[in-house]
Parts: sequence; structure tokens; C-alpha cells
Amino acid sequence: MGFTLQLLIGLVAMLHFYFMYLEMFAWTTKAKKIFRKFPKDLFEPTKVLAANQGLYNGFLAAGLVCSLFITDLEWQQNSALFFLSCVAIAGIYGGLSVSKKIFFIQGVPALVGVLMLLITIYSS
Repeated sequence: MGFTLQLLIGLVAMLHFYFMYLEMFAWTTKAKKIFRKFPKDLFEPTKVLAANQGLYNGFLAAGLVCSLFITDLEWQQNSALFFLSCVAIAGIYGGLSVSKKIFFIQGVPALVGVLMLLITIYSS
């Protein structure tokens, strides 16, 4: 995988580690400033649900980071493709069900990564 693609995968992973942090550790503090459309009185009652969601974001980020350290090129590409696809699907679903902003923040970088990876795989 080329440096640009690895950088993009790293960026998507960092975004998801940040989402994990917000949802697991800062839901009732900093997240209130970021998720402005979410009713303020629901942050505390949904704290456990947000933490669970954050855990899944952490798993996605961990999978993306792990894919960067796989030495077998085919396994590396397949692993990255799987996790980027999961993020892209989550971004598309979030964009359709919650806010279009989710699609652009989460879905678009992952979709660009998927496309770059597919171009890399099929041009070899």
C-alpha cells in the first residue's frame, strides 16, 4: 500500500478513536458541544448507550491500525478493505438516518479509502 493510502487509513482510524473518546469518556461534557442537535437533557440518560457505540468505533479504529502493520500485502489490503467498508457503511447509514454531516465526516473519507484501495488492488 502506498503512503497516501496508509495516511488516509490512519486518518480514518484517528477519527474513530476520537469518536470513541467522545462517546465513552466525554459524552456528558465535551460531546455536548459537538452534538449540538442532541437534546441536552438526554446526554446523562444515554451515557451507557453512547459508551457502547464508542466501543464499536474503537474496534473499527483498532482494526484499521492493525491493518497497517500486516506484512503480507494481500492480507493487509483485505483487512484494510474490510474495516474501511465497515466505516463507509456506518457513515452512509448515519448520513441517511441521523444527519448528512455524518456521511461527510465519517463516510466520505472511508469511501475514498475504499476506492483508492480497490484501484491499488486491481491495478497491480
